[in-house]
Amino acid sequence: MAATRVLLAWSGGKDAAWALHALRQRDDVEVVGLLTTVTREYARASMQGIRVDVLHAQAAAAGLPLLEASIPAQCDNATYDGAMTRALAEAAARWPGLRTAAFGDLFLADIRAYREQRLAAAGWELLTPLFGSDTAALARRMQADGLRAHLCCVDTQQLDARFAGHAFDGALLDALPPGVDPCGEDGKRYLFLSGGDYVQ
Repeated sequence: MAATRVLLAWSGGKDAAWALHALRQRDDVEVVGLLTTVTREYARASMQGIRVDVLHAQAAAAGLPLLEASIPAQCDNATYDGAMTRALAEAAARWPGLRTAAFGDLFLADIRAYREQRLAAAGWELLTPLFGSDTAALARRMQADGLRAHLCCVDTQQLDARFAGHAFDGALLDALPPGVDPCGEDGKRYLFLSGGDYVQ
């Protein structure tokens, strides 16, 4: 049986990279490309703020093409949905039979449901290979397996600014205050993937 072709949402962060790693361990799927949303005014990934040239360098290291869904800095849901629909149509035209998109979501059920609904409306299926993971154990496993990342931004209402730029390592996890998710799934911080042989 042929493997299901998958387009992976790529933020430039550790969860997207780990989702790629997890998908590459499976025989039933084949990741054919990466998709990122880019804020056009800044030429950066929409959430993490990682520069587009860095995203393309990451994609090249992973050996995959990167598709961009361009959105404005002030973006409502309808505009975002339109950009994603166009990007999915571009991907489907490039890879015939492609109708599955994967995301590195960990436990936010409302976001997962939103993605599932929007993808279904476009005739696509959602795959979330990391969903439901124990984030404390997952963070330690990522580190043990060689993932290298740094905090690229923090919500200073939730976490001290001194954490920005910190390596994603055991010392960071040990220093996080109670209530801050070890994988940052609560949106209090974002991590930039800086290395890891498993991506290749």
